[in-house]
Amino acid sequence: MFDIASVAIIFAIMITLYRVIKGPTIYDRVLAANAIGTKAVVLLALIGFAYGRPHFLDLAVVYTLINFIATIAFLKYIEMGRLD
Repeated sequence: MFDIASVAIIFAIMITLYRVIKGPTIYDRVLAANAIGTKAVVLLALIGFAYGRPHFLDLAVVYTLINFIATIAFLKYIEMGRLD
């Protein structure tokens, strides 16, 4: 079951990577990169569950926060041209 779920998530990441590369606008590319980060968090949580390592969930939460802050900062930089 773990193998099927991880292959499905990796396949979804590969499909989303196409949008990162060929996105019509920069906003589509940023949202696709954010979606890849979200899928990576799900994969990290799945690995932690499968191997019985609950501290992987802590890493997943930290990665989620970093992904969110980086997306907001990048979009603000694109919109305003600065981060202050």
